[in-house]
Parts: sequence; C-alpha cells; structure tokens
Amino acid sequence: MARPEKEAFVEELIEKMTSAKSMVVTDYKGLDVAAITELRKQLREAGVEYKVVKNTLARIAAQKAELEDINEYFTGPTAVAFGLEDAVSPAKVLVDFAKENEELEIKGGSLNGQIISLDKVKSLAEIPPREQLLALLLAGMKSPITGLVNVLQGNLRGLVQVLNQIKEQKA
Repeated sequence: MARPEKEAFVEELIEKMTSAKSMVVTDYKGLDVAAITELRKQLREAGVEYKVVKNTLARIAAQKAELEDINEYFTGPTAVAFGLEDAVSPAKVLVDFAKENEELEIKGGSLNGQIISLDKVKSLAEIPPREQLLALLLAGMKSPITGLVNVLQGNLRGLVQVLNQIKEQKA
C-alpha cells in the first residue's frame, strides 16, 4: 500500500474502533477460502463487519483510538470483527464458528472501549440476542398486569354470583 492508502486505512480503522460497540480480534491462519467465505457470510448476516488488518496499521489505529491495550492481540495473521449495531453478534458468530472450525483462533477484543479477554468474549457470546432479551423484559412487565386482571375477574365473578343470589332471593 502507498502511504496515502495506509493513512486512509488507519483513519477508517480508528473510526470503526471508536464507533463499534464491540470488537473481536481473530487469527484466521489455517482457514481455507471456503471457510473464510462462509464466516464472512455469517458475519454479514449478523450485521458485523470483518476486516483483515495489518498489525502495524492496527496498532497505530488502536493507539490513536485510545485502545493501546488491545495491541497485544495484533500478532500473526489478524482479522477484526466490528459490531457496529450489536455488541453481542460478533462474539456469538465467531465463537459458534470456532467450535466447528478449530483453525479460527479468537484472541480477544473490546466491549464499549474496554479490553476483554478470550474468556470474556466467550461469555459475551452466551448472552441471548437483543430481541430475546426484549421479549423477556416485556413478559416480565406484562405478568403483573395479567395477574391483576385475573384477580379482578375472580372478584367480579364472585360479585356477579352474590348479586344473582340476592336477585333470586328478592324474586
């Protein structure tokens, strides 16, 4: 790459590193073209951007993005998955893919600007998707209201029965 291209690439990396909700650094050595193509497809479907990076350029970008601690992960063949919309998606897709393809090595990453280890990336991958968490939240909010309606219905039934008995007695 010529110098202007490198500078543009570093600027793009800085922008992605600062705007991404999460970032996962991987070593893709040993993956064949078909496997990388499948991985990219799965990441794209999850709304994740996956870029192969030169370690020196990635280190420069990390320093400028104030993520110097992530530089320890920039060794060997490196690719970075950026979760721009969802923090969990990159970890979830990469951990699932790594279970089937042992050649893919997850090194670590960052979550909202904090550096995380491989273990934390795996923990992040276990979090349910956002839609499922929202459904659980709504179910939790709905259950007290449902309970209140059931209690009121039971009381109303009893009131109706009492009123019917009073009506029958007076008739």
